[in-house]
Amino acid sequence: MPEKQYLCIDLKSFYASVECAARGLDPMTTNLVVADPERSDKTICLAVSPSLKALGVKNRCRLFEIPKNLSYIVAPPRMQAYIDCAAKIYGIYLRYLSKEDIYVYSIDEAFMDVTHYLALYRMSARELGQTILADIHRELNIRAACGIGTNLYLTKVALDISAKHSPDFIGELTPETFRQTLWRHKPLTDFWRIGRGTAARLSRYGMETMEDIAKADEDFLYHLFGVDAELLIDHAHGREPVTLQDIKNYKPQTNSLCSGQVLMRDYAYEEGLLIVKEMTDLLCLDLVSRQLLTASLTLHVGYANHLRLPPAHGTAALPFASNADRILVPAVEKLYRRIVLPEYPIRRVSITCNNVAAEECYQYDFFVDPEGLAKNRKVQQAVLDIKQKYGKNAILKGMDLEESATTRERNTQIGGHKSGETT
Repeated sequence: MPEKQYLCIDLKSFYASVECAARGLDPMTTNLVVADPERSDKTICLAVSPSLKALGVKNRCRLFEIPKNLSYIVAPPRMQAYIDCAAKIYGIYLRYLSKEDIYVYSIDEAFMDVTHYLALYRMSARELGQTILADIHRELNIRAACGIGTNLYLTKVALDISAKHSPDFIGELTPETFRQTLWRHKPLTDFWRIGRGTAARLSRYGMETMEDIAKADEDFLYHLFGVDAELLIDHAHGREPVTLQDIKNYKPQTNSLCSGQVLMRDYAYEEGLLIVKEMTDLLCLDLVSRQLLTASLTLHVGYANHLRLPPAHGTAALPFASNADRILVPAVEKLYRRIVLPEYPIRRVSITCNNVAAEECYQYDFFVDPEGLAKNRKVQQAVLDIKQKYGKNAILKGMDLEESATTRERNTQIGGHKSGETT
């Protein structure tokens, strides 16, 4: 069996690059940030162009943190445009590989198993990576970087560390070159899956590099990190047993469906309840559209930032698995009134439908009207059909029209940001 060869392609400053390309500008030389100025100068920049990064502006900074002496373009986010562009780039990947050999890690990053394609194209992994990157740049004016490795971990590290210092934005690693070039690299946080907490813990015991971890006593590492030590040890030696096919074949034992939002101002107690009911109603429609049921709901409510209070958190069990708004909304309202302190304003809300399962059949208790639930289900399906045909705001509930409601605005967003389209 031939040695595995993987590519990991990352679209450089993707959102900013899409905005530059739409304006006919070069993202490598244009100062541009993607941010919504309507949210005040404290809003987070979703992307910063490479030229601004070169001037010291950090990605995910806030608008007011950008030095006043710098001139730059502020582009409001257009999430649908980024999704459309990512779909076109995925189409470029499909010219060269089957979808079974592509794993989309995020909207701007994808892993590819190219092992069995190199002989077909009579190319090395580097040549195939260069070809794909050239297609992306020629057709969409988007710059990309590429990591190449003999396992998924080395591929990711080659992208994150080696490619950044390469003139052609391509990095390549094997276990041998990993030890030769990166064993003494600092800081450890540059490596995939090593966060500040892990690095600080290692540093307390004199481990500052991958070489230090590789040469440390394994029993001591297991004492410090438990089962997570196995990952650290493998990665320190440049090993990774998981393949792309393993990821594709993975099936989680449980699934959940979650919705969350950070409010644009502090909300009073009853206003917060309105938000919770709106979000639950939309989750019910989502469950219906996916033909899923949930047996419990978890509510997490964060208070205003200046209060520094621990968030309210609780779970409500339903009498039976359901996706009916007439069941879930009252259950969440009761939970909200039980766990949230009414005297304090709130700023963040998240709701999770736990252990969702396929809607193969309903199972009612003796105190529920099955005919009423069946009628409720028909109404929910009709609402979904109308929204699908005419847009998400084509049909709304009365609560969605209240002054503090957010559903109408959120229906025009993707991932909490402007989609760039009207619905």
